[in-house]
Amino acid sequence: METVNQDTATSETTTEAKFTQADLDQIVKDRLAREREKYGDYDALKEKAAKLDQIEEESKSELQKATERATALQAELDDLKNANKVRAMREKVAQDTGIPVNLLTADSEDACKEQAKQILEFSKPAGYPSVRDGGEARTSAKRDPRDSFADWFNKVQ
Repeated sequence: METVNQDTATSETTTEAKFTQADLDQIVKDRLAREREKYGDYDALKEKAAKLDQIEEESKSELQKATERATALQAELDDLKNANKVRAMREKVAQDTGIPVNLLTADSEDACKEQAKQILEFSKPAGYPSVRDGGEARTSAKRDPRDSFADWFNKVQ
């Protein structure tokens, strides 16, 4: 047997409640039974909710399904229209500037024009290199190549 003493600060009397182990076991057992009773149908409710979700999905009207498909197709159509618009704008800028269309990557006309301008700046030739050839007129082909080489060799030295 166990004894439980409870002291109260306001009174000087001590009350003793005596519980046996069997009494405590019974109290705990009753409490657990009440809790299990509260949630006893949880699995059944969960199963019913899953069935309800499945039934709702199956019972969607054809109109709802068609609306979802139409929304997806409209989004795809909008993407294609935008891509065609950008492609046409790039082709126009390429035609106006003479730059190949595959070099233009910008998405707006102003940005494409700026990009074309920069490509043209980059591709401008810097000028012809200066080559010193002596400026002499070539003589007739009747001259012996050995003599031409000897003349050239003597000039270089």
